[in-house]
Amino acid sequence: MGKSFVLARKKGKLPRAVISQEYDLEYGTATIEMHADSIKPGQKVVVIDDLIATGGTTEAVVKLIEKEKGEVVCIGFVMELCGLKGMEKFKKYNTFSLIQYPGN
Repeated sequence: MGKSFVLARKKGKLPRAVISQEYDLEYGTATIEMHADSIKPGQKVVVIDDLIATGGTTEAVVKLIEKEKGEVVCIGFVMELCGLKGMEKFKKYNTFSLIQYPGN
């Protein structure tokens, strides 16, 4: 396919120079990071996350990509906790979830 794979991880988990984005949690704040050289201006990016609850982590990843002038073309989740309405943060994007759990 010739496509790259970019990791976004919690603060302190990546070995090279990073860019970071702080985001809110129910109980405080956290920071997500990716390698500083991961996203090139104009690069099209598909974001895949295992779970969407409130959407805070994914929102931080999208902000990092867009700060680096990348273009988010799709956001996908393995599982969506529908009751928490996290997908509402991504209305302007093409999104999908493979499994929708109706509760919180």
